[in-house]
Amino acid sequence: MSLAPVLLVSMPQLTDPNFARTVVLLCEHGPDGALGLVVNRPSEVAAAHAVHMEPPLDEPNDLPLLIGGPVEPERGWILTAKEPEVEHKALGGSLYLTASPSLLRAALETKPAPRRTLVLAGYAGWEAGQLDEELADSAWLLAPLDLDLIFEIPPAVSWEMAIRRMGADPNFLQMGHGVH
Repeated sequence: MSLAPVLLVSMPQLTDPNFARTVVLLCEHGPDGALGLVVNRPSEVAAAHAVHMEPPLDEPNDLPLLIGGPVEPERGWILTAKEPEVEHKALGGSLYLTASPSLLRAALETKPAPRRTLVLAGYAGWEAGQLDEELADSAWLLAPLDLDLIFEIPPAVSWEMAIRRMGADPNFLQMGHGVH
């Protein structure tokens, strides 16, 4: 049974630098593995400065680039709450995912930057059964899909906010004493 779409919130003991204190939108989950996007890890550059488009962008906005995960960091994604008119994948919960160059150009040139739209590089991937094992080991909390946590809450506080919205205090979550 697929868990997607749901938010994965890393437990404090998950110290892998790619996933420590992260909120991950689980986009796909099935017998062959899982795919997610870290939605609270901004890069140090604006998306327009990281993307090379031909022809070059005219007047780019300041939409940030998020690090979606360690797998294929050169691969770009656009996550939006507005259904695109281009080829896309409906994730559920009013979320849509695409890699459309035309939508990327529009997202990076629209001023002000479009609301509820993220540009991400890379993704998080799990082999068959790997995420299920991590969940059984209490490495992740499952949180309901919350568009505010993805689009509105600043990335620096979204991890703590996600845990608090589940009724827990991140300071008291310790190995072996997780919230399920």
